[in-house]
Amino acid sequence: MSIVEIQGLTFSFSRKEDPVIYDFSFSMEKGEIVGILGPSGSGKSTLLRLISGLEMPNKGTIHIAGTTVVSEGVFIQPENRGVGMVFQDYALFPHMTVKDNILFGLSHLPRKQRKSRVDEMLELVQMETFGERYPHELSGGQQQRIALARALAPKPNVLLMDEPFSNLDANLKESIREELGGILNKANMTCIMVTHDRNDVEAICGRSIVLGKMSVVK
Repeated sequence: MSIVEIQGLTFSFSRKEDPVIYDFSFSMEKGEIVGILGPSGSGKSTLLRLISGLEMPNKGTIHIAGTTVVSEGVFIQPENRGVGMVFQDYALFPHMTVKDNILFGLSHLPRKQRKSRVDEMLELVQMETFGERYPHELSGGQQQRIALARALAPKPNVLLMDEPFSNLDANLKESIREELGGILNKANMTCIMVTHDRNDVEAICGRSIVLGKMSVVK
C-alpha cells in the first residue's frame, strides 16, 4: 500500500489565474525519500501545503496511509492527517526549551510516555545534552536537528520538508545533508523534500519529481 497517493490534483490561487499545479498524480511507498525540484513559482511549496492541509485543491484526491484526507466532499484538518513538517526557518518556539519544543506535539501521549519519547528523539538527532537550551543558544544546524526531532516525535506517516538547507552556509550543508539522510533512514521515515538544489536530492533522495510546465517523475 502506498503511504502517499495523489490523483488528479489541481490548484490555482484564483479563478482568473492559470493553475499552479495541474492534474498532478503521484504515489510513494513507506520509507521512501522523494525530492521535489523546480524553479520559483513552479508549485513546489504549494504541493506540500496541499498535502498537509494548509491549502485546499480545486480538484483531485490525496490519500495518506490508506485514509482519504482530500476528495470531493472530504477535507481532513491538518492536525489529523499524520503529517509532520519542517519549515525553511525551522519555526521553533523561541520562549520554549529544546525539550519543550519537542514535547509540543506529544499532548496525545500519556505523560509517562512523553518524556521517554523526547529522550528518544534527542538521542536520534544526537542532541541529548541540549534539552534545557533555548533556540537562540543553538547554531543553525542544531536548530534544524531540533526542528526535525519535533516533527518526528509524534510518529507522522509522512514528513514534509520545505527547503531544509536554505538557511545553512555551504560548509554546513554537506555534513548536515549526510546527518539528515542518516536520521531519516534510521527512523524509516517517508519524506518529501522541496528544494531548488539538485545536490540536496542527489545526497538524500531515492528519486525526484521536477515541477514546471511539465511534471516529470524520475
